[in-house]
Amino acid sequence: MTAACAALVLTTACTAGTTDSAGVSSAGQPTVRVALGVDASYAPFYLAMERGMFKKAGVNVELVKTEGGPAASEAVSAGTAQIAANADSTALPLMVSNPDLRALGVFQSSDRYLKVVLRDGIDSPKQIKTMASIGGLGLYATHQYLRHNGIDPKSVKIPQSSPPEIPGMLQQGSIDAYVLFEPWAAKGDAEGGHIAGRIGDFGVTYKQWLLADQSWLKDNEEAAGKIFKVVAAADKLVTDDVDAAAKASNQQVKLPVAQTKKVLPEITFAARGINDTDVAESKKIVDFLIAQKLIKKSPDLGTSLLKGWYEQNAK
Repeated sequence: MTAACAALVLTTACTAGTTDSAGVSSAGQPTVRVALGVDASYAPFYLAMERGMFKKAGVNVELVKTEGGPAASEAVSAGTAQIAANADSTALPLMVSNPDLRALGVFQSSDRYLKVVLRDGIDSPKQIKTMASIGGLGLYATHQYLRHNGIDPKSVKIPQSSPPEIPGMLQQGSIDAYVLFEPWAAKGDAEGGHIAGRIGDFGVTYKQWLLADQSWLKDNEEAAGKIFKVVAAADKLVTDDVDAAAKASNQQVKLPVAQTKKVLPEITFAARGINDTDVAESKKIVDFLIAQKLIKKSPDLGTSLLKGWYEQNAK
């Protein structure tokens, strides 16, 4: 079993192991596996599944739920999924190791959804000695938070872990702080910590991309376009009916309804194509990753970020 497949925690799609689509459903519709995390930011997918929107659009979609972080895009690279949903700063380093990974467009963004959680007793960023990170977006936000507060990130120990483990680390006192999305920020707040800010407070925002491997995409642009159209429609439904989105998230992945309803307004659910600003901001993230020696070179942003694809295939 591949490492990416081993990271999938709630899926029935691990056995496929191919970059082809999973096959054809009993209704004769093409089957596409979409890898994504388990949190409120993926509510459009959960709502679309609950309402049968993908099937109505002519595609049979299986959601491959992962532990978060880079696991979704890693599943695409490994061939256990055809499409992934990942944040820009998480996907960009993977584009170096897999130059065939393509960002198709943006389906949501936020400068509010990720929050800073400090351990009780830590009242100032200056007191932080150890700050856990999930890598990717989490590591980028962690460094920006420290720098914003006049702290050299090199002076702080930054162990990497997975989202479910980090609140427990805070509760045990082995870390002083972290930056993470829901429900893990609220969990830390309830278990020995307190929320001390949001990423927008120190100039960080993220965008969630839909991604695919070029080897699959070149023969399946119609299916990918249909999926993105459904996600765009579901984005609007989530924005207009938070209650329905929260209930769908509970049905699909057991997220608490009340907590999901609280955090969904912190996210801007709107689909669009990749633009020049996205490319420029991606360049800043890549420069950070190179400076941290996390990657040796930049991915080819002109090739990996598909400007115009959304407008041509999913508009």
